[in-house]
Amino acid sequence: MSKFDPYDHLKVFPNPDGSLTRFLKLPSSTATGDVDDDGGQAQQHAVLSKDVTLNADKKTWMRIYRPAKLPSSGKRLPVILFFHAGGWIQMSISDALNHETCNRLSVDVSAIVVSVEFRIAPESRLPSQYDDAMDAVLWVKSQSADRGDKWIRDHGDLDRCYLYGVSCGANIVFNTALRMMEMKPPPMRVAGVVLNQPFFGGKKRTKSELKLATDPYFPLPVIDLLWDLALPPGTDRDHRFCNPFVDGPMKQKVKSLGRCLVIGFGGDPLIDRQQEFVQMLVEQGVQVEARFDDVGFHGIDMIDTRRATAILNFIKEFVI
Repeated sequence: MSKFDPYDHLKVFPNPDGSLTRFLKLPSSTATGDVDDDGGQAQQHAVLSKDVTLNADKKTWMRIYRPAKLPSSGKRLPVILFFHAGGWIQMSISDALNHETCNRLSVDVSAIVVSVEFRIAPESRLPSQYDDAMDAVLWVKSQSADRGDKWIRDHGDLDRCYLYGVSCGANIVFNTALRMMEMKPPPMRVAGVVLNQPFFGGKKRTKSELKLATDPYFPLPVIDLLWDLALPPGTDRDHRFCNPFVDGPMKQKVKSLGRCLVIGFGGDPLIDRQQEFVQMLVEQGVQVEARFDDVGFHGIDMIDTRRATAILNFIKEFVI
């Protein structure tokens, strides 16, 4: 462990100015474009997608997905806001992996998916990511107006909005849902929150973290480094952004969280924290559905299509 370099594991290099040089280059995918009214081109695709600017100053944007074939009944579709994984420091919604996830989510669940390109750390530390998520929530709410995005305005059901996040994205949706409850009135009704392998932490090690400290995919030094790069300067892993279990007022807010789906795998160093999180939700009276598999590791759904399909089916059952 003493020779292990978490920067090398993550394929990043720390620069003197506090930024990172990132060496991992993933394949990317482009959106189909807004072709639904363009001479029948929509028939070439199962899912349509388009890119929309969220905040030009922050360089945030979104990719919106909808099934090419809409329900003949005219029934409106649920709207799912998606927040990707990447340990706070990398990945993009244009990565082919995230693009395909949203394609499948849109067509299999029959939903409009709004995938959010939030700022990444350490160039933008927490709570920047929560701010970006709230920007996306408020943007979606505003699309019901006459001049709103036609996919959401004409086909989206804003009474059935879901927040879905993976790893750090699950942390984002949890904190975003709490922020929304602080607003009077709330910007929109959240029908459910999906937390896929949520990324939480704390100064005190859990049994699973100690047992899996040298995990080949998500070892403890990497987890610690990611929090060091993401948390506000001068804070530690017991800050409420990282550790939701030590903040009394946060626990009180959780009571009004609404329906939650939490997904995890037994080989994830974070599994104990994820199960403690479910226990906290239950103790606060939250309607929670927990889907834990004894076998699997953090991010297994990125490389195991069978697990990815299983998670998709969980979400399909959860979205009502």
